Amino acid sequence: MIYLELFWVFFKIGLFTFGGGYAMIPFIQQEVIAKGWLSQNELINFAAVSESTPGPFAVNIATYIGVAKGGLPGGIFATFGVVLPSFIVILIVTRFYLGFKNSKLVKGVMWGIKPVAIGLIGAASFSIAYSVFIVKWGGFVSLITYPFICSAVIFVFSLALLYKRKSPILAIGVSAAAGVAFGYLGETLKFYK
Repeated sequence: MIYLELFWVFFKIGLFTFGGGYAMIPFIQQEVIAKGWLSQNELINFAAVSESTPGPFAVNIATYIGVAKGGLPGGIFATFGVVLPSFIVILIVTRFYLGFKNSKLVKGVMWGIKPVAIGLIGAASFSIAYSVFIVKWGGFVSLITYPFICSAVIFVFSLALLYKRKSPILAIGVSAAAGVAFGYLGETLKFYK
């Protein structure tokens, strides 16, 4: 049954991920692509939408994937699966926090988890960037692609807005509008790989 499978997959992802939603991306890639639920490009699109919408990234992407695979009930099961481990861990930690907040073992574990979380986020960023920006033509590999140029223009423009102390909401809105325009132009003129 797809609902229980969605719950279990996202429960495991939520249970074994430290470092927030971005650290989940490699686990989500592994599980979702291996099961054939989404392609790499579809997952990248889901990640982009999840980041662009309000709310925690992990909840958004679990909900979107759940809805894509099992409709509204699938979204509910996937979301509940990804949230439940954190809820249980928070209940346990708050119950015993005063007893182990100064423990050298706990501090050591937390110190060791930080670089792993950073590595997972870096690996996910590299994987997504490679899928989006790198194009292979015969034996050549090119980074200068239409998506890369569009992303660079939007990035520089956003930095300029923020440097001039404009509202981050304005930067997000203008970047979204530019992304839609570049995407439409790219699809119309067949600039994508």
